[in-house]
Amino acid sequence: MMDAALTKRLRQIVGENNYRDDQEARVAHSYDGTPMLQSLPDGVIYPSSTEQVSEIMKALAAYRVPVVSRGSGSNLCGGTVPVAGGVVMVMHRMNRILEIDMENLTATVQPGIITGEFIAHVESLGLFYPPDPSSMKISTIGGNIAECSGGLRGLKYGTTKDYVIGLEAVLASGDIIRTGGKLMKDVAGYDLTKLLVGSEGTLAIITEATLKLVPPPAVKKTMLAMYKDLYGAARTVSRIIEQKIIPATLEFMDNPTIRVVDDFAKLGLPRDMEAILLIEQDGDSETVERDIAKIREICELEQADRIDVAENREQAEKLLTARRSAFTALARLRPTTMLEDATVPRSRIADMVLRINEIARKYDVAIATFGHAGDGNLHPTATTDARDKEEVHRVEQAFEEIFQAAIELGGTITGEHGVGLVKAPFLEWKVGAAGLEVMKGIKNAFDPHHLLNPGKIFAKESRKRVVIERG
Repeated sequence: MMDAALTKRLRQIVGENNYRDDQEARVAHSYDGTPMLQSLPDGVIYPSSTEQVSEIMKALAAYRVPVVSRGSGSNLCGGTVPVAGGVVMVMHRMNRILEIDMENLTATVQPGIITGEFIAHVESLGLFYPPDPSSMKISTIGGNIAECSGGLRGLKYGTTKDYVIGLEAVLASGDIIRTGGKLMKDVAGYDLTKLLVGSEGTLAIITEATLKLVPPPAVKKTMLAMYKDLYGAARTVSRIIEQKIIPATLEFMDNPTIRVVDDFAKLGLPRDMEAILLIEQDGDSETVERDIAKIREICELEQADRIDVAENREQAEKLLTARRSAFTALARLRPTTMLEDATVPRSRIADMVLRINEIARKYDVAIATFGHAGDGNLHPTATTDARDKEEVHRVEQAFEEIFQAAIELGGTITGEHGVGLVKAPFLEWKVGAAGLEVMKGIKNAFDPHHLLNPGKIFAKESRKRVVIERG
């Protein structure tokens, strides 16, 4: 239980109705989008300004009470589960677009704005904010910044970190810092903006962000290439990039995903294909037509069984929506869906998919794979049932080997979901013991009492790598 004097102070800061410690509020904020993880906070607070966040942190710091800042809680790494109790700080009241600067092509926003709503507003003004996580209809800009979210357009346009150019943030002490700004060049000291992007709420609480906007592409064209040979699909990805063509979207779905997505979206996809590539190019009309023609040639060279080009934007949006719905479609199969991500060099995509399939057979679990083929970021997704403890254990063993396989192929344990709780035991595999100590030093400098999202990124004990024998 929280100290009564602290609770009184928190209510004074935000108002009586914006601090809650009833059971309903505590349970509602005890979990996020990650299955089978839950921990009750002591209270939930809803600030409406940077000044309130600062005062809240000063009060919590005085009592050494931990805090987890949270948007919609749609993350998939346990990043907003309050494992140490304390207070969950929900940022949804701070949801305004503060400015759209047409001269500098920037937007200044509060962290609680829904990503999809922000994108729609920007596009209504004739501008473009490219980061497009699949969760964008519910996720917030602040959450995207915390996790450095990616998306389908990441290959050509980059991820969230490429568009965050300035931040306002509150430290664990309650001090307010401002980094970057409406600048294209700024090398004054360490780049704290980029350090905070992707820090998962462990270094500071983001209260305002300045985002770079770009002119929208004039034309878009979308196609599907379907393969009976997995390696043909993978080679297509590599050949497209070798030809110095960078598509706006280059997505991959394996056979189990194709079947489930077709059941869900009713697109009439061929169920006998081993892989489908969803490819979109944008830009000026001449470039798009040239690139799509060249991509078609490459697909044919790699023995694509069928190639369809969307006839209009409505048809293209149906294809893109189907890909974005892969997780939703898979989640209909069984009570529990465990969606992971691992990234490998794009030249190793086929090897990685085959390794995933091999590992799934070894542990007798159902895993479908889809993802961003153009940047090597795959999402192996297991459908299971949390009530079957033995099967869940096998799924966890399978994912441990999948993470190790990704590293063996020159990749990483996470490309966009973040470390959080789920990947913390494996972080040392990627960054090494020395790298881990550097990260811990940064955490200690920002947050010496470990009040900000404690228990995330750094595991109490790193998982030991084992030698995996393959037949």
